[in-house]
Amino acid sequence: MRAVALALSLFASTATAQTCGGPVNAFIDGVKAEAQAAGIPAATIDAFFQGARLEQSVINADRAQGVFQRDFISFSRALISQNRIDNGRVYGQRFDSTFDTIEARFGIPRGVLLAFWAFETDYGQVQGSFNTRNALLTLAHDCRRPELFRPQLIAAIELYRRGGMNPATTTGAWAGEIGQLQKLPREIVRQGMDGDGDGVVDLKGSSPDALMTGANVLSSLGWRANEPWLQEIVVPADLDWSQTGLNHKASVQEWAARGVRAREGRLGPSNLQASVLLPMGRNGPAFLTYPNFEVYFDWNKSFVYVTTAAYFATRLGGAPVYNAGNPTPALSGGQMQQLQQKLTQRGHDVGGIDGILGAMTRAAVQAEQQRLGLPADAWPTLDLLNRL
Repeated sequence: MRAVALALSLFASTATAQTCGGPVNAFIDGVKAEAQAAGIPAATIDAFFQGARLEQSVINADRAQGVFQRDFISFSRALISQNRIDNGRVYGQRFDSTFDTIEARFGIPRGVLLAFWAFETDYGQVQGSFNTRNALLTLAHDCRRPELFRPQLIAAIELYRRGGMNPATTTGAWAGEIGQLQKLPREIVRQGMDGDGDGVVDLKGSSPDALMTGANVLSSLGWRANEPWLQEIVVPADLDWSQTGLNHKASVQEWAARGVRAREGRLGPSNLQASVLLPMGRNGPAFLTYPNFEVYFDWNKSFVYVTTAAYFATRLGGAPVYNAGNPTPALSGGQMQQLQQKLTQRGHDVGGIDGILGAMTRAAVQAEQQRLGLPADAWPTLDLLNRL
């Protein structure tokens, strides 16, 4: 147990002092020394790296994430198929007892995990074919995000020590995630759970293990039991658009007083803090997000993925297809990059010139809309781009 405690404390501290790049053998030697200092036996570490190599295909996949440049409507329509809805019902019934246990223990509705399960691996059917060890080694060695992947590589060594992976044969996603809900090694080490009672944590072969682990991860990230996460709403035409967006919060009671109402049913508890989210501006779909929505960003950083996963969870719980409205057409990826460059030149931090409309770009857009006297709904248009 002492070795595990040392390893976990190391995982928490390595983000501030990373090395990357250079000759791969020298890099591996540095990782080996770090893992051995964490209490993992040298023989285990050497066995883990036997046959390890960098994979160019991993770098190619990391650099080709253009799907996240899509707007919410096109992205959500691509991901939410009738087949995934139908299978959600099938798998919800098949693992009914597991979902009941999760709801009783963690207060997480089954739709939340079913949506992740669908998007990550099509309910376990497509888990990825990248060698997990090599993927993590490649991304830790690459100097784009070593602060994320070097600790995950060391966690993978600890996972191997526990018998939770085979470095030569374990496969998964290009970013090193393993199993039906695509969890990284550090999450498996910390939050892995045996959901089927066989004494083994197997996130690839056991759906109950994967689902219980996913629920434990969400709970550890701050999921608030038995509270909503996202709800479709109807907003008045005279709403103060500058107060919308995830960077603006008010109580549900305050939003109701401003004319916001649920499209179906009732709004959440009146004392909860919430934000009005307009993923495609004031003329498109409208949602109220609750504190649990913020947990989604610890699962995936993509704004459009998070919004789609949260919405699909409500859909699997019985919500109707959202009202798409008639939003102003989205900017192309190239136009979005031009916009981000102009926003950066004006002193805004948009998180990078990547053509992706994330939360930071949206906040900058809203600020410039206010400055120019435009409806400040955080939805970038060609008119805004031209004015800048």
